[in-house]
Amino acid sequence: MQSCADESAVDASTFGAMNRSAGLLLYRTSPGDAAAMLEVLLGHMGGPLWVGKDDGAWSIPKGTVEADDTDEWAAAQREFNEEMGQQVPAGPAIDLGVFRQNRAKEIHIWALEGDMDTAQCSSNNFQMEWPPKSGRVQEFPEIDRAAWLDLDVARSKVVAGQRQVLGALGKYLS
Repeated sequence: MQSCADESAVDASTFGAMNRSAGLLLYRTSPGDAAAMLEVLLGHMGGPLWVGKDDGAWSIPKGTVEADDTDEWAAAQREFNEEMGQQVPAGPAIDLGVFRQNRAKEIHIWALEGDMDTAQCSSNNFQMEWPPKSGRVQEFPEIDRAAWLDLDVARSKVVAGQRQVLGALGKYLS
């Protein structure tokens, strides 16, 4: 597994006790008119809080590193499978590092070159009380759709705390 040393990655011990997630950023190079174009696979967050939102409502497939997880790469692969409904493509992974997504969460992200049909993506579900204070629990997909986005478009679509990951991938591949 390759590692990416980037100034945007952080030393995880800096922040003390935080929620930690592991994820996988799948990328591909598609031929364009004049040059190859880098695209990344993102998922639009599901549930009623994200309906009708687009910019800042997409995420790298990732999920919580459980207390009994001893291998964060394995956790990243599990979470990718759960959120995309597909196995991780074969190939060498690039450890982009650990990033602070917000003041309460850090994310450990790997990148992998590969391809998949977004029409075949299907996410696992989560439950939440909806509408709030109604006492009614409903089930929603974690990711309601997936798409390949070029890096510039992805920067506007991805949740703000993950933009630094896109920058690290772009820097690594340049």
